[in-house]
Amino acid sequence: MAIISQLIVYPIKSCAGLAVEEAVATVSGLAAHGIHDREWMLVTNEGLFLTQREFPHMATIVPRVDGDALLVTAPGMPPLRLPLAHRECATLRVQIWDDAIEADDCGDTAAQWFGQALGTACRLVRFRPALARPTSTKWTGGAPSSARFADAYPLLLIGQASLDDINGRMLAAGREALPMDRFRPNLVVTGLEAFEEDYTGSLQSGAIVIKPVKPCARCPIPAIDQATGIPGPDPLDILHTWRTKAVLEGAVCVGMNCIVAEGSGGLLRVGQAFDASLSF
Repeated sequence: MAIISQLIVYPIKSCAGLAVEEAVATVSGLAAHGIHDREWMLVTNEGLFLTQREFPHMATIVPRVDGDALLVTAPGMPPLRLPLAHRECATLRVQIWDDAIEADDCGDTAAQWFGQALGTACRLVRFRPALARPTSTKWTGGAPSSARFADAYPLLLIGQASLDDINGRMLAAGREALPMDRFRPNLVVTGLEAFEEDYTGSLQSGAIVIKPVKPCARCPIPAIDQATGIPGPDPLDILHTWRTKAVLEGAVCVGMNCIVAEGSGGLLRVGQAFDASLSF
């Protein structure tokens, strides 16, 4: 039995997350308060996506829903309000990994605000509601899925016991324990053994079936303090001692990318219990 302990939506890719008590599970990720996970994204003027890998202080850009707007704050910046209602606007062709898609350009005011916040020229784009960005079926057994601006798949799952195991090893090595936000999950669950999500075939609650499909290969983002945007000691050296996956060419992996296999449109709640089936 797995129990949801945290639900997190990331309105703007690579910026701060928004913890919610309930969210809709859609084929392209979580939705809550009128917004979707990774619905907005920062790109260069040429359309190439930006993340904390290049700009760690993106972590300090905090989006929150405020009435009919997404209210965005950042240190030293006045608040920026972005309308939640979709409007006719110019489009920009953007590149996220191997995918090139058309996105809505959020305009010059937003571009200037984020450019000042990041210290580099950039633009804010929004995923177009009429579009779909299919995910690779290589890891899903042929099952279809999609994502907005997430790196790979629509959901990222981590068990609390997995973080506890990591932190036990961090402390034993004389390092500080890591908060869960360093790994930027959408779903955190209790009730599983450490890293049992690696071998979970599905999580089911009523009509909703969440299927873990691919280990999440880790980049340097877990080294970034999500409260300050300041990089610290990189935990990958410790994680490398036991968290590499041969199926991903030896990449360090924590958490599982997931799809909503059944029950899209169903409601997820903190405290909700799921039956976990294992697949070895």
